[in-house]
Amino acid sequence: MVRLGEIVMILDLHRQGLSVSAIARRTGLDRKTVRKYVERGLEAPVYGPRQPRATLLDPFSRYLRERVAAFPELTGRRLHRELRDLGYTGGYTRLTDFLRDVRPPAVPGFEHRFETAAGQQAQVDFAQFRTAFTDEPGVVRIVWLFSLVLGHSRMLWARFVLHQDLPTVLRCHVAAFEALGGVPAEILYDRMRTAVTGEDPQGIAYNPTLLEMARHYGFLPKACRPYRPQSKGKVERPFRYVREDFFLARSFRSLDDLNAQLRPWLDGVANARVHATTRRVVAQHFAEERPSLGPLPAGPFQATLRLERRITRDGMVSVDGNLYSVPDSTRRRAVEVHLLADELRIFEENRLVASHPVLEGSGQRRVAHGHRRSRPPASGTAPGHTAVLSARPGETVARRPLTFYAAIARRLAGEDIRS
Repeated sequence: MVRLGEIVMILDLHRQGLSVSAIARRTGLDRKTVRKYVERGLEAPVYGPRQPRATLLDPFSRYLRERVAAFPELTGRRLHRELRDLGYTGGYTRLTDFLRDVRPPAVPGFEHRFETAAGQQAQVDFAQFRTAFTDEPGVVRIVWLFSLVLGHSRMLWARFVLHQDLPTVLRCHVAAFEALGGVPAEILYDRMRTAVTGEDPQGIAYNPTLLEMARHYGFLPKACRPYRPQSKGKVERPFRYVREDFFLARSFRSLDDLNAQLRPWLDGVANARVHATTRRVVAQHFAEERPSLGPLPAGPFQATLRLERRITRDGMVSVDGNLYSVPDSTRRRAVEVHLLADELRIFEENRLVASHPVLEGSGQRRVAHGHRRSRPPASGTAPGHTAVLSARPGETVARRPLTFYAAIARRLAGEDIRS
């Protein structure tokens, strides 16, 4: 292979009057080669295409193409973890080069970033996700991701819920503060109805119960400017990250299973990564920010939402799609339900008759210990009615048909006769 420098030398020696043979002896090249370049003049050599070299990524290229075709938004980090589980030992850069050829990069926009001091601000918002739980095949559920992100360290706390109502918002705040071990000085909200109720000449009107929580925990609520999504980018960008790096291409049995899978991902992936903006490991950065958070209050938040409900025929009270028991001695009448951040209390004529931890999700049934002391007679039960067993404290039980217990009774009676 003749390099461009050698061609220049051949032409220079030829201009000096050396013969082809003399140039060949001096350069070590064949005379035919020297004659060819003397006749051609200064022209860069043309080489054929280089054969591609085998790489460690080649065995996984088909898998990557199929994954990107099915889920175009999957992140490179997520795919890199999947390949490592399949035996890939190559580097991350090789993978991103391959993905760059498979899918075109997004066109970047222009943003004005602003940073906040340690402990100064958190941002809160909801994002909608759709999934079909394997415990409910064929049923598409809408779930909401509540997310709280600290503006300084980008520490992310999140939980999937079924509702965006005020009790859910309060419970998520309490859980987030306890997990972080402190409270930021202010929290920035999108104009969600559970936070902002409207505007008046004096300014923004916040939900009174949210203001009670803010006073209890010592933070200042702030609403985003309307039509300015950039002002809450620290909490909205993680929604896309959660969707692409965690949610896609997974299956979940139920809401509880969804959150059970989310928690180790938050600890081991999201908050263990080097953040693209701060260039720091999120969890390590948060460890420095944590002393700047406000202290947790000594007592629990006790703001109450009052509801009126009627007791069902089987001694249950329905709240947010879940059933809670009252004692057998409670009369079938309207009762008042006090819904706290993490507790539900039932009052009959201003007398507390039952208290329960708030159940997440819907379709659940909780019978407190001691609420079912007497067994209803089988003869007085309408066909199809279901019985409930007493549970130990904190236990949630399922309903069973009375025929199940009748069969047990017949079996026990037969054993007594034989004995």
